[in-house]
Amino acid sequence: MRFYTKKRRTPPVIIVSLIDILAILLIFFIVTTTFRKDQPQLQINLPESKTAEPAAASDKQPLVLRVKSAEDITLGDKPISLEALAESLKSERASAPDRPIAMQADREAPFGVVVKVLDALKQAGVRNVPAFTQPEAP
Repeated sequence: MRFYTKKRRTPPVIIVSLIDILAILLIFFIVTTTFRKDQPQLQINLPESKTAEPAAASDKQPLVLRVKSAEDITLGDKPISLEALAESLKSERASAPDRPIAMQADREAPFGVVVKVLDALKQAGVRNVPAFTQPEAP
């Protein structure tokens, strides 16, 4: 005796192609995501400049020297005193001589402190130090 079996209907949505599209979208979002390096929680109000130009893109992350006041100076992500700045810069330059150094000075930072920081940079043998600014607000 022969029983009649119902034929299976094919699903109207092809799942395999949807999985392929999902995988392509996932790869796209992973590749285009920007990965940010953790920044220290130091609020700096950068001065504005009309003539500042964007720096050339470099594959090396600069070592950032942040100056907020005489007591609030950070090299990279660690706080440092003004007196120990030149020696720390020399040791950083010795460990990574081709790593660029950039400075962020707060708008309210005393000019005397900025001059002392520039002196410490000169003592450490740093010649060209780019300074971060903000474009002027309209």
